[in-house]
Amino acid sequence: MTDVTSSKSARHPHHWRHDLIELAALFTAVVVADTIAKTIAKGPEGPYLLVFSAIALVATAAFHTWWARRRSHASHAPPAGDTGGRPAVVPAARPEPTAAKRPAAAKGPAADGESGADGESEAADASGADDGSGPAAGTSLWRMRTTVADTPGSLAALCTVLAHLDVDILTLQTHPLADGTVDEFLLRAPAGLSARTLAHEVAAAGGRDTWTERADAHDLVDTPTRVLGLATRTALDAAELPLALRQLLGRCTLHSVPAVSITGRPTGEQAPVEGVLEETVMRLRDPHGGTLVVERPYLPFTPTEFARARALVELDARLGPRLPRGRDVLTLPEGNEITVRRADQRDLAAARAMHDRCSARTLGLRYHGPVGDADRYLDHLLSPRFGRTLAVQTASGRLVALGHLLWDGDETEVALMVEDDWQRRGIGSELLGRLVAMAEEAGCDSVYAVTQSSNTGMVAAMRALHLPLDYQIEEGTLVITARLASERRPAGRTRPHEESRPAER
Repeated sequence: MTDVTSSKSARHPHHWRHDLIELAALFTAVVVADTIAKTIAKGPEGPYLLVFSAIALVATAAFHTWWARRRSHASHAPPAGDTGGRPAVVPAARPEPTAAKRPAAAKGPAADGESGADGESEAADASGADDGSGPAAGTSLWRMRTTVADTPGSLAALCTVLAHLDVDILTLQTHPLADGTVDEFLLRAPAGLSARTLAHEVAAAGGRDTWTERADAHDLVDTPTRVLGLATRTALDAAELPLALRQLLGRCTLHSVPAVSITGRPTGEQAPVEGVLEETVMRLRDPHGGTLVVERPYLPFTPTEFARARALVELDARLGPRLPRGRDVLTLPEGNEITVRRADQRDLAAARAMHDRCSARTLGLRYHGPVGDADRYLDHLLSPRFGRTLAVQTASGRLVALGHLLWDGDETEVALMVEDDWQRRGIGSELLGRLVAMAEEAGCDSVYAVTQSSNTGMVAAMRALHLPLDYQIEEGTLVITARLASERRPAGRTRPHEESRPAER
C-alpha cells in the first residue's frame, strides 16, 4: 500500500444529506409561498404573482447548489503544476539549539561515558572546514580532565561555563569514582584562551584536580576506534604491547621487571593476576613472567584506564608468542644473499651459537663487560617486552647479526652485533637504518647507542643516518644520541646493498 493518492480520489465526496436538507427547505418555502399565494390569489394579478414567485424560488435554490459545489471542488483541487504523482515531503523545521539549551556542545557528539556514535563525522567537522587536517582557524584543541561531584546538575554547570568561554565540547568521557566523577574532555577553544583561565573558570564551576594539555588532530579519533586499533597491533606483534600501553595511557613510563634477574635470582616482583592500581602507579602481571609497572606521576589513573590496560595484557597472554611474518632478502655487494627478519626468544639457541663464533673483542664491544656473561643477556634482549629485535641469517639459515631496539623508560636504545666474518659489508648500517625507522614509526623523539670510542664501525653507522647527533663520553664509554623528531634521511641516500626484495613465503 502506497502513499500516492490520485486527484480524483482526493476530492471531497458530495454528501446526499446536504441535498436532502436543501430539498426540505425548498418544500418549506413552497408551502410558505402557497399560503401567501392563497391570500393574494383573490386579487386580479394573483396567478401571475404566484408563478413568478415559484420561478424565483427555484432559480435561487439552483444557484445556491451550484455555488456550494463550485467552492467544494476549488478547495480540494490539486495545485498548479501537479502531475498526480507523489507529493514532495517537506520535513518539519527543527529549531536551532541555543547556547542555553545545549551549552558548549554545538558541534560535539553526545556523551554517555564514551565518545558519541557519530564521532567520526564530528571529528571531521572539528578538524576544520578548510583543509580537514587540524582545528579551525583561530582555535586550538585542548584535552582537559577534571573531577566533579556526582550530583545532578554538576556537569551542566561545567558545560555552561565552557559555553560562556565560547568553547566547543568535541568528545566527553566519564570515569565514575567513589567520591565523584572524572570528566575527560576534548575541547576546541579560542586561540586566545589560556590554560590558566580555563582551569580557573572550571574550578569556579565546581571542578577540582583539573588538568589541561594541548591536543592535536590525532586526539580527534574516538576512544573505541583507538582502543581497537591498539588491540589489533598487539594481536599482530607481541612487541607492540608496551607501545600500545603508552599510547593508551598518554605520557607515562613503562618498566618490565622480570621475575628472575639476569644472574638467575628471583626478584620478588610478581603482581597478582587481577593487577594493582595505586593512583599514579599501575602494576600488571606480565604474561612472559614478571610485572609490567606503568607510572604517570602528573595524573592519577582511573579505574576505566586500568581496565583497558588489563584487557590489552590479557589479550597478549591469550595469543602467546607471535611475530610479523615479513622477511626481506638482500644481496650484498659481493653477491651473497642474506635475509632480514624479526626475532624473539625462540631464536635463543641460534643467537648463542653466533656468540660462540664471535671473537672476545666483538663481544666486549657489544656488552661492555665480561665476555663470559654475554649469554646471560640474550634472553632479556630477545624478549618482546623490552623491545624489538632484527636478525640477519644467511642462505643456509645461520644467524650472523642481531640488532636491538630497546625501550628504556622514556628513552630508546639501539644496539648491534655482527659476527666477525660478516663485518665491513654494510650489514650493521642496514640493521641500524631499519631500527631507526621502527623508532620513528613508534613515535620516539630520539635513539641512543652505548659503545666505545674505539668502535669505529658503530660510530660510522650512526653518522650515516644523516641525523643530528649528540656525543657524550664518560670513562671511555661513548653515548651517541640521534634526534629523530620529524626529520627524515635524504631521499637520495643509497642503501649499502645493491638489491632488496621480499622473501617468498
